[in-house]
Amino acid sequence: MRSLLTGLLALWLAGTIATPAMAGDEESSKTIGLALGSGGAAGLAHIRMIEVFEELEVRPAAIAGTSIGAIIGALYAAGMDAEGMRELFKEFGGSALDPFSNDDGLDIGLTDLLEIDFDDGSLLDPDEFFELVAERIDAREFDDLDIPLKVVVTNYWDGETVVLEEGDLFEALKASMAVPGLFAPVKRDDKLLIDGGTSNPLPWDQVADHDIVVAIDVTGSRNPEQDESPDLADLLFKTFEIMQQSLIAQARRADPPDIYIKPELSGIRLLYFDRVDDILDKAESGADELRQKLSEALEQ
Repeated sequence: MRSLLTGLLALWLAGTIATPAMAGDEESSKTIGLALGSGGAAGLAHIRMIEVFEELEVRPAAIAGTSIGAIIGALYAAGMDAEGMRELFKEFGGSALDPFSNDDGLDIGLTDLLEIDFDDGSLLDPDEFFELVAERIDAREFDDLDIPLKVVVTNYWDGETVVLEEGDLFEALKASMAVPGLFAPVKRDDKLLIDGGTSNPLPWDQVADHDIVVAIDVTGSRNPEQDESPDLADLLFKTFEIMQQSLIAQARRADPPDIYIKPELSGIRLLYFDRVDDILDKAESGADELRQKLSEALEQ
C-alpha cells in the first residue's frame, strides 16, 4: 500500500511540473515550450498565435519571451485569453507615438499612457501603461502566474543575457522592453537591465527542455514599395531589428527550434499599437502554418 501511495504521489508531482498539451479531446503526453520574440508593435501578432493554441485546445508547459514577447507571454501566463489581449491593446492603442516625427497630434492614444521623460536617458515612461495592465491581471510576482514564464533581458554592463523568472513581474517586463534611448534601463542588484532583444531576441533556448519547442519571430521585413519612408525613430529601431534578425539566424543554424514561425509583417512601425486588427490580419498566414505544424507535431 505504501509503495502504491508513493507511486501515485510521484505521478501527481510530475503532472504539476509539466502540464501535457491537450489536442482537442485527446491528451498528448508531449509538453510544449513557447518562445515569443521581440518586435515592437509587430509583436501583437503573437496574439494570433495564441489564438491557434486556443483553437487546438493546446496549452504550453512553459513560456519564454523578450520585449513585447515577454509582455504578451506574461498576459497569457496570467490567464488572459487572446480575445482579452485584443481588447486590451485596442483600448491602449491610439496612434503610433513618434517623438521624432514632425507630425502634429501626438496627444492621443498611447501618448496619454506614456509620459515623455528625458531625465533618465529615455523618451518614454511606461509606468501608467503598467498601472492599467495591473487593473486587468492579478499577477504581480512570477509565482502568481499559471504558466512558468522566463523574461529575457540584457545586462548593459557586460552584454550578457539575463533570465528573470522570480520576483517582481512588472519590473522584469519593463526591463525586457527597455529599448535603449526609448525606455529607461532597470537597475536590479548590480546589473543595469535593457531590452533583451539586444542579446537574445527569440529565446527558444530557454524552453528547449520540452518535447516541442515553438518559436514565433515577429521581426518585420522592410519593403520600399509598401513601407512608408522611415522617420528617425523607425530608422533606429529597424536598424536594431536587423541586428536581431542576424542573431536569430545564427541561433537557428546552431540549434533550431522544432517549429519556427515568421509571419510576414511589413509596414508596421515601432509603436503602431493602434493597428491591432491590421497586424493580426497580417499574421494570418503564420497562424495557418503554426496550426498545421503544431497539429502534426502533437500527432507524431
